[in-house]
Amino acid sequence: MGKKKNWLSYITAATLLVFVLTGCGGETKKTDSGKPAQPSVRNTIKVGVTAGPQAEVMEVAKKVAAKDGLTIQIVEFNDFIQPNVALSQGDLDANCYQHQPFLDNQIKERKYELTSIAQTIIIPMGIYSKKIKKLDELKPGSTVAVPNDPTNGGRGLLLLEKAGLIKLNPQAGLKATPQDIVANPKNLKIKELEAAQVPRSLDDVDIAAVNANYAVVAGLSPKTDSLLLEDTKSPYACVIAVRTKDKADPVFQKLIKAYQSPEVKEFVEKQYKGAFVAVW
Repeated sequence: MGKKKNWLSYITAATLLVFVLTGCGGETKKTDSGKPAQPSVRNTIKVGVTAGPQAEVMEVAKKVAAKDGLTIQIVEFNDFIQPNVALSQGDLDANCYQHQPFLDNQIKERKYELTSIAQTIIIPMGIYSKKIKKLDELKPGSTVAVPNDPTNGGRGLLLLEKAGLIKLNPQAGLKATPQDIVANPKNLKIKELEAAQVPRSLDDVDIAAVNANYAVVAGLSPKTDSLLLEDTKSPYACVIAVRTKDKADPVFQKLIKAYQSPEVKEFVEKQYKGAFVAVW
């Protein structure tokens, strides 16, 4: 009788152990149809943007997303560093303000586990001049102004290469500097200036590589005044970034759909008149 009682105790303990190992409340929830319930899908997200045009465009995307049941809470920043910090720390679900080379550099330097999931707009760099009407009018020995920061400096040189004015060491890539020029048939003189100062140098130089946002401030129209303008295939297109571990979240497909909508594209075209270009 004692042995039988002990076996019953062992069976009871083993049964309890099974329940513990399968987890507290481990029973699979089912719908009324008897099928397992699907996990709930988020319908509200926080998206970081920089103040100004990026915020204005996201406001339009927010209205489009609302029609699809997605609420976008826009969080504005006044610098280019904090949006990635906030995203990495989980204070944002996504951000939308930077181009891919900037994101790549941030990931490399700060070890962020972030990734881009879609392209948005490009702020195209163009070549401008007050002295010539066409690039083939450029004379030997002319002076060319380009930005002096690593990102935009290389970008300006690549645009000059696209124009056929110089040739760069292909190993330099997006970080090219004047030292990477391997062919300069017109013996152009490269003058490096702070990006915001480049359009102000147009009275003193022959041509200049200017970011569209600075060109507009200087009274230039990217569409009509540039001698050459970056196209939508430029590697400097802005992107939507998320944490890498969250990139498959279905909520981001709604965000992309809203941003890459006809309504947003129309707004960009009418509002910025070539200073910003939709790349989808």
